Amino acid sequence: MNSMRCPRCKNEDPRLFGYDNGVYYCRRCISFSRVNIGDSILPCTLSKKVWKEKPKLDYELTDAQKEASSKALSYLKQGKDVFVYAATGAGKTEITFESICYYLAFGKKVAFAISRRQVVLEIAQRLRKAFKGLSVVEVAQDYTSITDGDLIVCTMHQLYRYPYGFDLLILDEVDAFPYAGNQLLEQIVQLSCKGQKMYLSATPSKEILLQIQQKKMEMVELFVRPHGHPLIIPKVIQAALWRQVLILICFCRGCKKENKQVLVFVPRRNDCLWMTILLNFFVKTKGVHSQTEDKDQILEDYRQKKIDVLVCTTLLERGITIPSVQVAVFEGQHAVYTAASLIQIFGRIGRSMKDPSGKGICLCQYASSSIRECVRILKQMNASV
Repeated sequence: MNSMRCPRCKNEDPRLFGYDNGVYYCRRCISFSRVNIGDSILPCTLSKKVWKEKPKLDYELTDAQKEASSKALSYLKQGKDVFVYAATGAGKTEITFESICYYLAFGKKVAFAISRRQVVLEIAQRLRKAFKGLSVVEVAQDYTSITDGDLIVCTMHQLYRYPYGFDLLILDEVDAFPYAGNQLLEQIVQLSCKGQKMYLSATPSKEILLQIQQKKMEMVELFVRPHGHPLIIPKVIQAALWRQVLILICFCRGCKKENKQVLVFVPRRNDCLWMTILLNFFVKTKGVHSQTEDKDQILEDYRQKKIDVLVCTTLLERGITIPSVQVAVFEGQHAVYTAASLIQIFGRIGRSMKDPSGKGICLCQYASSSIRECVRILKQMNASV
C-alpha cells in the first residue's frame, strides 16, 4: 500500500485507496471519475486550429493594459508561468488576449478556467464577442454536452476532462473557493496543462507570493482601471444589527432616487431570504444564493434594470459587472468575509467608463481584521498608481 500513488491526483495516503475485485483505486479523486492504480493517464484528444486574426474590441486598451499584456506574453514565451496581479475592474481578462492570440497562431490549445459557474458563462460571452469566428464553449454544471471547441472556458473542476490538454491555461480567481487551498484541484490543474499557466487575481495568496519570491513564477502588476479613476474605498459603519438594517433600508432608498442599482451582500443563505422580503417593501428586490433555482434569469432581469436591489451571498462576489452599481455589505465582521472577498465585493463599484464613481458601505458590529486589511490594500493599490 505504501508504494502506491494515484496517477491523477498523486495521492499516496493508504487510507484513501479502495479495493475492488483485485484492483486498487483512488478514493481521493473518485468524484471526478474512477482511476485504478497502475493505469496510465492518457492525454485527451482535442481539436486544433491555427488562428492568426486579432480580437475585436469595442475600445482600445490603455497604455498600462498594453504594457501588462506585452510583459505577460514575454514571460510565457520564455516558458515561465505568470501571475497577473490586477485590481478589480482593471481589465485583466482583456490583457490575456494578446497571449491567447499568440498561442492560437501556432495551433496551440488554450483554456480559461474559473472557480464559479456564473463567471464561466460571463467570460465565455466576452470571449465569443471578441474572438469572432472561433467556437467558444463553456463547460460547467448544465453545460457538458459539448466539451471541445477552439477556446474552452470551464470551471476548475471540469479540468479533469482534459489531461495534458492545454498549452496555455489561464486561471482566474485562484484565490477563491473552491480552488484556494484545495490540493486536489491543484493537482487536476497541473495535470491538464502541458505548457504555461497564467494566473489572474486581485488578491494573491501567500503560496503564490512565495513562488514569485522563489522565481518559480513571474508577476505582472496592473492597478489602474481603464478610466484612470481610483478604486472605491468603502465607508465602514459600526452599528448594532437593528441599526444596520435601518441604514441599509435608507441606503437602498437613496440609491433608488438616484436611479442607481444596489448589490447587498449578506453572510448566510437565511439572511438572503429574510433580507429580500424586508427590502422588497421599500424597493423592488430579489435574492440570489447557491440554491436559487432561477438565478440566471434573476441576474438577467437585474442587468436589464427590472430589479432595483439584488441581495446575494458571496456567490456573486466575483465576475458580475453591472454599470453604476452601488454595494452594501451587511454584518461585515462575519467570518465568511475574508479580506480577499471584501476586495472583490467592493471591486464591483465604479467599473463603468461612463460612471467611474460610486458608493460602498460596510456595515458591521466591529471592524474585523479582514475589513481593515481590505481597506488597507485598496488604499495601497490607489497609492501605487
